[in-house]
Amino acid sequence: MAEAEQRAARRKAREAQARYEREVGAAATARRKAFAEAQEAGLSLRAIGEEVGLHHTRIGQIIRGD
Repeated sequence: MAEAEQRAARRKAREAQARYEREVGAAATARRKAFAEAQEAGLSLRAIGEEVGLHHTRIGQIIRGD
């Protein structure tokens, strides 16, 4: 019984990690796109940064994909 529980726990951990990685990647892509669209709409990096609470140099890095 303990072995079956351990296998199930390992599977759940792997699935949770895979889901986390997918969701983080999707969120990062959406953020990068939103920041780039804000810049294209005329907002400065500084204005975007003030809006989201990040330094303007970090906004530039995110837009560039750094």
